[in-house]
Amino acid sequence: MRKRDFLLTGLLLVLIGVTIGTLVALYTINDELAPLAEVKTTEINKSSEPFITDEELEEKDARFLFKKIAEEVTPTVVYIEAIIPVDGAIPNDETHNFDSEEDNEESIWDRLMPKRARTVGSGVLISSDGYILTNNHVIEGAVKKGLKVILNDKREYMAKIVGKDSSTDLAVIKIEGENLPTVTVGDSETLDVGEWVLAVGNPFRLRSTVTAGIVSALSREVRIINDRMRIESFIQTDAAINRGNSGGALVNTSGQLIGINTAIASQDGNYQGYGFAVPSNLAIKVAEDIIQYGKFRRGLLGVTISGIDHSRALEKGMNTVRGVEIITVVPGDAADNSGIEAGDVVLAVNGTMVNASNELQQQVAVQQPGDIVHLKIWREGTEIEKQVSLKKMEREEISELNYDDAPLQLEIPENEGANIQFREFDLGFRVMAIEREEEETPEIVVTDVDQYSEAWNRGLKENQKIVSLNKEKVEDLSTLEELLTKQLNKNGSVILGVINDKGAQGYIELKKD
Repeated sequence: MRKRDFLLTGLLLVLIGVTIGTLVALYTINDELAPLAEVKTTEINKSSEPFITDEELEEKDARFLFKKIAEEVTPTVVYIEAIIPVDGAIPNDETHNFDSEEDNEESIWDRLMPKRARTVGSGVLISSDGYILTNNHVIEGAVKKGLKVILNDKREYMAKIVGKDSSTDLAVIKIEGENLPTVTVGDSETLDVGEWVLAVGNPFRLRSTVTAGIVSALSREVRIINDRMRIESFIQTDAAINRGNSGGALVNTSGQLIGINTAIASQDGNYQGYGFAVPSNLAIKVAEDIIQYGKFRRGLLGVTISGIDHSRALEKGMNTVRGVEIITVVPGDAADNSGIEAGDVVLAVNGTMVNASNELQQQVAVQQPGDIVHLKIWREGTEIEKQVSLKKMEREEISELNYDDAPLQLEIPENEGANIQFREFDLGFRVMAIEREEEETPEIVVTDVDQYSEAWNRGLKENQKIVSLNKEKVEDLSTLEELLTKQLNKNGSVILGVINDKGAQGYIELKKD
C-alpha cells in the first residue's frame, strides 16, 4: 500500500508540474494573456501647457479665434437698463424686456405715482470717454435719470441720451468715464455670406453672452422699423440673438464691429435662427452725426425708387435683373439738377452695385449732405455716368407716422361747386375724385395706402394724383376702374402715372397677385 501511495503521489506531482509549466508557457507566448502589471499608474504625465498652442489652432481653423475675440470684445459691450413710464398693464414683447418681479408688484405708491417699468438691452462702447452706440428702442421713452449702464467688470454709471434716429433705430448715449475699453470698427461692405460672426450682448438679462454663427444674408429688408423714412439693409445671421441682445455687437473673426444687433424674426419672440443687425458703416455714420450735430444728417437724391424684377428688366432691354429704377424725380432737387430722369435705372453708387431699393438707400445714407456721389445708370439701352451733389434731407418736413396711423392731410374742398367720390381698389389703395364745375377733368387723389399691400410695396403714397394708366389718360373714376380691371386681367399688371405734391411726375407698376 505504501508503494502504491508513493506512486500516486508522484503522479500527482508530475501532473501539477506539467499544468504549471503549460500555463507559464502560454502566458509567455501570448501577449493577450499577459498580466497588466506593466501599466504604472503612478507615472501619469500631467501638464498645464496645452498639447496644441492657441497659435497653432488659429492657423488650423478660424473657429479657434472665438476665444480671443470674446476676450477682446466682451469688455466693450455694456448692459443697459432704462426706466420708462407705462400706462395700464405692463406689456411684454420682443422690444421691451420687463422685470415683472420687481416692477409689476403693486403697492399704495403705485396708485399714487405713475407706473414704470424697467427695460433692458445692450450697447457698444465706441469711444474711450464713454460714448455708447445702441438701438433707439432700447432707450426710447426713458425718464430723466432713468438710464443705467453696467460694464462687463460690473462698474455702474448713470447715462444720458446724446441723440437718436428712428429711421435706423439707432441711438447714442454717454457715460462719464475715462480710458474705457472700446470696440474696433470694421468695414461692413467687405462682409460676405457664409463668414463666421459672433454676437455679443445680454439676452434675457444674462450678462456678457457670446454666440457664434455665420452671415446668412445681406441687405435684408424686413419692415420692422416703424418710420416712414426707414433705412433697412440688415445683415442677417443665425448667431443666437434674443431679447436683450438689441444694441449689442456683431463682430467678425478679426474682432471688428460689423453690425449692431437690432431684431429677430420669431413667432414667439425668442431665437429661431434669424437675427438682424444694422451694418457698421451705416451705424457709425449715424453715431458720428449724432455726436457732432445732435442728429442724423442724411443726404438726399430727391427721387422715389422701386426695385427691378424680371419683366421690368426685359422691358428696359436689360439682359440681367439688376439695379433700382427711378420712378419720380423731384424738380429742383439733387437728382433733377444732375440730369437724372424718371425711368433711369441706377446700377451702382460709387462703384458699389445696388440691386434693391434698400441697398440704394443705404449707399446714399452713409454719405454727407453736399457729398458728390457717382452713379452708374442704365438709360435706353446704354450705361452712362452721372455725378450728383446730395442735398440735405430735412426730417422736420417729413411725417414720421406709420402709414396705418397717418391722418389724411388732403385739402378737401367745400361741397359748393364740387362733387366728391371715394373708391377702394383690391391692390391696397383708396382714392378720392374731386369734380369741380370749372374743370372738365376730375382730380383723382390717393387718400390711403394699406401697409404691406402691393401698392405700398411699389411706392404708391398718399396725396399723389393719378393721371394715367398704361399711358392712357384717366378721365374719371369709372375710367380708372375700367382700365385697371381690363389691364390686370389682360397683362397681370398696370402702370400708373402719378404726380406728387411737389409736381414731380413718375410711374408706378402694380401687379395682380
